[in-house]
Amino acid sequence: MSCGKPSIALSLGDCAGIGPELVLHALNSTDIRATAELVVYGSKVVLQRVSAKSKITLPADLRVCHTLLDEDLGLPGPRLVNIELTEPHKIQPGVVQAVCGQASADWISASVADALAGRVNALVTAPINKEALHQAGVLFPGHTEMLAALCNAPHPCMAFFTPGLIIALATIHMALACVPAALNAALLLRIAKLLHQACLQQGIAKPRLGMLALNPHAGEHGLFGDEEQRILQPAIALIRDAGITISEPLVPDTAFTWLYPPRREPPYHAYIAMYHDQALIPFKMVAFDQGVNVTLGLPIIRTSPDHGTAFDLAWQGKASPTSFFEAIRLAASLCVMD
Repeated sequence: MSCGKPSIALSLGDCAGIGPELVLHALNSTDIRATAELVVYGSKVVLQRVSAKSKITLPADLRVCHTLLDEDLGLPGPRLVNIELTEPHKIQPGVVQAVCGQASADWISASVADALAGRVNALVTAPINKEALHQAGVLFPGHTEMLAALCNAPHPCMAFFTPGLIIALATIHMALACVPAALNAALLLRIAKLLHQACLQQGIAKPRLGMLALNPHAGEHGLFGDEEQRILQPAIALIRDAGITISEPLVPDTAFTWLYPPRREPPYHAYIAMYHDQALIPFKMVAFDQGVNVTLGLPIIRTSPDHGTAFDLAWQGKASPTSFFEAIRLAASLCVMD
């Protein structure tokens, strides 16, 4: 902590994408700098190159160090933990490159280590590219799984936050054909407990959770699949036994009609979706440029913007930092509540 503000780590993400621009915008935002002390994990050379191409200023007061152990953490102002990648002058914007995948993993690893050690209070990650990660031999499906491994937290939960809507995923990055076999009552109970606690942290005194069905029409009493009766109903009974208020399986195609104009009061404070797109389609329809991805179930606070690397916009100064700023603000507020 410095000057009463939380210290927020910002990992640069895949530097061939828009991550460096988002970080530069944050470093130049008086509002964001008033919210948190920013510690960037990335490459000085890349930030200089992106600044020159995008016309987004690299602040003159950015202090560069190799590790936070080299720095007086009590000093105000933004810092860059400079972990250079191989031949940073050769990085090309908008192109999948193994060196960028490796660098993004290195920056995440360093920021997580500092978060676990208490040298920073939270982590906000800029978008990574899964293909670049895999080209580098970093075989995680995404941020969530990588963070879980680094934190030794075997049961992470991916959730999405925007004012008035919170959705958690029961399964994360997997083929749709694999989802039914991955679902079980113990998993759904664990997700419900994490989501319930997250609602309490958001100031919701008596959270009401909605459970989305897996099948069309919630299975229509077994006509379109039996997962509702075989998995979801037993899970709902366990969740209610734990003192958590939760719905019966909700028909997915009508569960979010309250979001459409004229927007009505939500029937539930948060939802559990069975698979990735079941949550992300309605969420991105209403919060594409301001939604925040939050990883629940970690020993550290981690948020990220709810969008990808946008290679088509990389280094052009056109990418909106709105979602990234919201991720920083949410991380800072969670530090205060923690």
